[in-house]
Amino acid sequence: MSAVTPGSPSRSGVRAAGAPPAASGGARGAAPQQEPLSGAIKTKGRIMSVIAAFYGGKSILITGATGFLGKVLMEKLFRTSPDLKVIYILVRPKAGQTLQQRVFQILNSKLFEKVKEVCPNVHEKIRAIYADLNHNDFGISKADLQELLSCTNIIFHCAATVRFDDHLRHAVQLNVTATQQLLLMASQMPRLEAFIHISTAFANCNLKHIDEVIYPCPVEPKKIIDSMEWLDDAIIDEITPKLIGDRPNTYTYTKALGEMVVQQESGNLNIAIIRPSIVGATWQEPFPGWVDNLNGPSGLIIATGKGFLRALKATPMAVADLIPVDTVVNLMLAVGWYTAIHRPKSTLIYHCTSGNFNPCNWGKMGFQILATFEKIPLERAFRRPCADFTTSNITTQYWNAISHRAPAIIYDFYLRLTGRKPRMTKLMNRLLRTVSMLEYFVNHSWEWSTYNTEMLMSELSPEDQRVFNFDVRQLNWLEYIENYVLGVKKYLLKEDMAGVPEAKQHLRKLRNIHYLFNTALLLIAWRLLITRSQVARNVWFFIVSFCYKFLSYFRASGTLKA
Repeated sequence: MSAVTPGSPSRSGVRAAGAPPAASGGARGAAPQQEPLSGAIKTKGRIMSVIAAFYGGKSILITGATGFLGKVLMEKLFRTSPDLKVIYILVRPKAGQTLQQRVFQILNSKLFEKVKEVCPNVHEKIRAIYADLNHNDFGISKADLQELLSCTNIIFHCAATVRFDDHLRHAVQLNVTATQQLLLMASQMPRLEAFIHISTAFANCNLKHIDEVIYPCPVEPKKIIDSMEWLDDAIIDEITPKLIGDRPNTYTYTKALGEMVVQQESGNLNIAIIRPSIVGATWQEPFPGWVDNLNGPSGLIIATGKGFLRALKATPMAVADLIPVDTVVNLMLAVGWYTAIHRPKSTLIYHCTSGNFNPCNWGKMGFQILATFEKIPLERAFRRPCADFTTSNITTQYWNAISHRAPAIIYDFYLRLTGRKPRMTKLMNRLLRTVSMLEYFVNHSWEWSTYNTEMLMSELSPEDQRVFNFDVRQLNWLEYIENYVLGVKKYLLKEDMAGVPEAKQHLRKLRNIHYLFNTALLLIAWRLLITRSQVARNVWFFIVSFCYKFLSYFRASGTLKA
């Protein structure tokens, strides 16, 4: 195949993107049936989106559809292309829930309220298929597999494990082997027009500058996949640090391996790779601030707002490369259209990042989060929201002991005295472990080239640029962060805005307790000091004598004036 190779961030891949579309799904560069659409479509005087029209009548397969990104992708597809044929989603039933119940639960969320207005029969257009990506064959039934192979037009591969501390065997299975299996399925789909693989901008975070190319890993993916089948856990644990090298975790390493699999096994498929950075709450669509998971900044926002997190080892001036989830989805749909219509001769990689166009640093973000909590606090906070950045391991360990572990131990002691089960120390240890895994990403900045993303933006009509907007230069960070915090409160924690006055009252109570505790602690410390030190007693006697003389002077002055 003629995939992009390391060391050549060539514009040749971009120039080749203008090739006409093939007559049917599958091979690249075949003769076109019709001229590709390049401008907006006019219907009865109304300008329509070319991209939205493209997805009409299509059968689309989405992996990871029950995840954060997958849900927003489905919502956008149904809202902008309500006449699409069907969306296949691969679902593993949870305990006590059937596939249909899981679909109903997704559609019943606030995210899909607008969709139900433009596409009332949305539930009929979702076809849930039992699948488990932990199995090599996904465990899909023969009938379902045959339907997928014969009907699918577009694949969006979003499924992945995003846990930073995941065991290498499990991370390889979901991020590498599952991708390999899906590519094998895709090669048997005669109607397939595009395969869009969602990677991460941090797949090559061991580099400072990252181009739109696939960088090789020292060990071939096939060898890693094969070794995971027969090595025991103890040996895998031993070799994991050597395999991941200077990458921080198994997640970034296996996502890099997944890209290599796409490059090596794509064959004649029309494939594109999208690398988003830290995916956050919605910016604009379907409404600002929607989020439903604890990944990325969401967990840190809650930990800060509840008063659990008081110090974080971070570089305030490092770029917080956050990207709204609806921006990622808009780019995905634009890339799906472009890949299917123009059929580039090489696998194009698109960076979906904000730092190049509209940078925001962690210091600015942290300040705005705390400012929002002043106006709209979270309910039942443990302490008042207040967080600082530390820059060294020594200060980090000090603040972890003073501001995190000590209060947790004291609170657990209080719980024991009142006959309740202690839980705060365990919760705090989990939080600190999670924060330590994020430290790598809040202490570094990266530069990603965005030639292909900018090229695609220029290819869109004005209407498509409006409907499928992925231009983050228009993003107002202060407004976005405030909406993000509100979204965490409303959609993730399910807190009612009517409870804000009570939450503020609770924070005032916590402030008074804080002042009282510090005053008592100071008096106790001083009392112990003056009982053990002659110098301290002399200082104390001097201060008392000075205050007495000062007050006597003012009293005498007042008497003379009278």
